[in-house]
Amino acid sequence: MAAVLKATRRTQIGTRGAKKIRQTGSIPGIVYGHGQEPVPITLSEHEMELAILHGERVLELDLDGQVENVLIKEVQYDTFGHEVLHVDLARVSLDERVEVTVHVVLRGTPAGAAEGGVLNQVTSDIEIECLVTSIPEEIVVPVGAMKVDDMLHLKDIPLPEGATLLSDPDAVLCTVTVVAEEEVAAEAVEGEEAAEPEVIGEKKEEEAEEGAEEGEKK
Repeated sequence: MAAVLKATRRTQIGTRGAKKIRQTGSIPGIVYGHGQEPVPITLSEHEMELAILHGERVLELDLDGQVENVLIKEVQYDTFGHEVLHVDLARVSLDERVEVTVHVVLRGTPAGAAEGGVLNQVTSDIEIECLVTSIPEEIVVPVGAMKVDDMLHLKDIPLPEGATLLSDPDAVLCTVTVVAEEEVAAEAVEGEEAAEPEVIGEKKEEEAEEGAEEGEKK
């Protein structure tokens, strides 16, 4: 069952208006879609943060007594990623398909780890299309069978029933590779050499000494 959020129409527009709203423990937002005019709204910051914390994607929005289903399209946070500053909500029907971004979680320890293999996740989020009622909180991909030099692509991800992958299917999801000890040692040496400061005038002093020696021989 979708969470129910109460909202009111917002009359305070702009940066100053949004700041005043946040000072009261609320957050500004906007609801749009389905051929209707966008409506600026005010929501409870606490209720919105709880919905996000619980992984809710589809909500029931009670806007001044009128309830409609909405999809969380975008959430804007402060610089530190702690406080919600603004939310975009799109009107949806429970029987329609929508495009959403879903986080991909790799689960398990690769078999190649026993041979010194290291798991590297190249892609963390993918775009899919699915029913509003089938939006996953995340997609889990088991990697326990991966050996050294194995590679998984986005097309290898097990999608929820009825979902369609919109991201590039040939893009790399993850790899298992071994970093050779020789390469690590070479990189360390290069780093040390690059870190050594050049002594200004050292070359000139050496040239002067060589010139003096030649003068003595003459």
